[in-house]
Amino acid sequence: MRSVVLDTETTGMPVTDGHRIIEIGCVEVIGRRLTGRHFHVYLQPDRQVDEGAVAVHGITDEFLVGKPRFADVAEEFFEFIKDAQLIIHNAAFDIGFINSEFSRLGQTDRADITAHCSVLDTLLMARERHPGQRNSLDALCKRYGVDNSGRDLHGALLDAEILADVWLAMTGGQTHLSLAGEGAEEGADGRPQVTPIRRLPSERPRTPVIRASEEELAAHAARLAAIEKAAGGPALWAQLLETPQQ
Repeated sequence: MRSVVLDTETTGMPVTDGHRIIEIGCVEVIGRRLTGRHFHVYLQPDRQVDEGAVAVHGITDEFLVGKPRFADVAEEFFEFIKDAQLIIHNAAFDIGFINSEFSRLGQTDRADITAHCSVLDTLLMARERHPGQRNSLDALCKRYGVDNSGRDLHGALLDAEILADVWLAMTGGQTHLSLAGEGAEEGADGRPQVTPIRRLPSERPRTPVIRASEEELAAHAARLAAIEKAAGGPALWAQLLETPQQ
């Protein structure tokens, strides 16, 4: 399946007050691997960016002067996300803004982008898996051991890249549950903590297969014979070898 991890930054909220998208960041994932393909653009919104929004993402009106408008990138953006599974944290927010931008262009066939893409909301997924806990992107990074040290401010492309790592960790089944008991640590909510196990890099060398030598095989056979003599019957290992496979 082709997935696109997506994030946006905006002039403010809500979209019903006329706020606009000012940054789009997307990264492509195929077969649970980042392909290196991405879509990233800053946009001129033709309105001021709220001070509260600037405090979140740091994108100012001055920075956006001369940047393209959504109409200039709409076709390229649509082709990048079309027919993909969109992976978004708090999807309702981003989808609402994307739909609004296409609606402004009079592209009614794209005014509901979910008609062209499926959507997976990682916020809803996290709330189901971790009820009663914080499930912001930063909180999930800490929970799953994803490095977000460069995230001083929100940024659409950076956040999409981080979310891709979080989603892969959330859906990879590679966590170890430390059950309450001796040596186990509990979180603030009294539940056993989940310790992340980092994924091995795909480019790692293959694990070598070391086969037994003739001398080792002979020693093994001699050991089994000694066990059988002492036990007065076949060794368990030999019995297992003779058991037909189901």
